[in-house]
Amino acid sequence: MPWQRQPAGLDAPQAGRPFGSHARLRTPLPPGIARPYLASMTNPAPESIAPSLALLEQLAHEAISTLPAPFREPATHILLRIEDFPADEMVEELGLNDPFELTGLYEGIPLTEKSTADQMTRPDVIWLFRRPILDEWAERGNVSIGEMVAHVVIHELAHHFGWSDEDIAHIDPWWE
Repeated sequence: MPWQRQPAGLDAPQAGRPFGSHARLRTPLPPGIARPYLASMTNPAPESIAPSLALLEQLAHEAISTLPAPFREPATHILLRIEDFPADEMVEELGLNDPFELTGLYEGIPLTEKSTADQMTRPDVIWLFRRPILDEWAERGNVSIGEMVAHVVIHELAHHFGWSDEDIAHIDPWWE
């Protein structure tokens, strides 16, 4: 008889099933022994999952809730938008070569330039871009994702409120 490949594992024929059937063979394990790989495959640890858009939004709201009292309430009137990447038009308009260069963007009229006579045509918006934020977070490796998001939010709020570098440093120690 000529040499033949002997199927093993998932390729092994199973009783009543054709060769190549991919139904998993279940061999009983001794009592008290679990299949440890199953838990990690079906329920990955939270720190092994890339933070979602919803988590970044939650962290942004938390950053706003910790602002000093005079800024906390006015900051809640700014619309937060969290997207994976900035729109191509934004990247082009800002003269950037790569969407990863933009972690956040303030879109609106800074309070220092607003007049009570101005008609509001659209709300002020702070855009947060998840993938560039995650990229910078991973690159830094020395801050939590919450600190990273708070830093970007505070930077964008600085545009809205017209904060100086000294004002920013008072609110965000990262700037020191």
